[in-house]
Amino acid sequence: MLTDFAKLETFLTVVREKSFSKASAKLGISQPAVTQQMKFIEDYLDVQVVDRKKNGIRLTKEGQMLYSIALKIEKCVANGEKELLKIMNKDITFVFGASFIIGNYILPRFLNNLKENINNEVSINVSVSHEAIEDLLDKKIDMALVENYVPNDDIIYREWMEDEIVIFSNQKLPTRAKAEDLLSYKWVCRNPDSHTRAIFKENLDKANFPDCDTFDVTSEVTSATTIVQTVLHSDKNITPTVSIVSRNAIESLLKSGALFESRINNQKMVRKLYIAYRKDRKHDAFIDNVVDYLLKVK
Repeated sequence: MLTDFAKLETFLTVVREKSFSKASAKLGISQPAVTQQMKFIEDYLDVQVVDRKKNGIRLTKEGQMLYSIALKIEKCVANGEKELLKIMNKDITFVFGASFIIGNYILPRFLNNLKENINNEVSINVSVSHEAIEDLLDKKIDMALVENYVPNDDIIYREWMEDEIVIFSNQKLPTRAKAEDLLSYKWVCRNPDSHTRAIFKENLDKANFPDCDTFDVTSEVTSATTIVQTVLHSDKNITPTVSIVSRNAIESLLKSGALFESRINNQKMVRKLYIAYRKDRKHDAFIDNVVDYLLKVK
């Protein structure tokens, strides 16, 4: 078993995520595959290493011992991979395809550290999620960072981080918006086929609020940048002009007091962001290194 670190990596991920299903999403493999690998470990050791509970998993005494051993092996493997990358020493530019929010606001925060980590240049192609996946399939990019899960048998998806969508304006808003507040505003809406708008609709429905199609919509816009600028420069002396956007896109403007945020009642609107790469590069050392780095910096 020690010669096959993939099974120990599965075990470590199950422990860290406290869930077989969450571990499946993090590893980019099916839940039955996670269960099968965990069963292999227990059969190999002839002991039970985890107890599955309704609210997660619990390590047995033997599982705690295995966890300690697996952490040591993981550290050795990580150090070994770094040394291997030095031997490879490829002079390449690692190309990301990223959706707008990720490419413009999230990835730049740690791009320089990423360059140093992989010892190569990095380039970012910013587009919408489905175009990034198409570029990945066409081998125009090495990795896609997207906010939409676009099913494809040739792509491995790994859950990366959560992105919160907020209601915002250049005027102060209630911290927790009520239905009557949303109906009273002037709205700059996302286009009808927008993934962000779909999430907004789902959360309105969950809160038993009116559908956003019934709001006072002054315009529909595709670009997040255009939306932010439109709201930012709207007249502050009339009814608030509002919209929805990733909090990552307006974080600095919120801190400076140029914009203000609000949420639907007490609930957060969140979506998953994904790391995606081609299955034929599943064992590529550079892909592994970048994925490991991204999962740590989230």
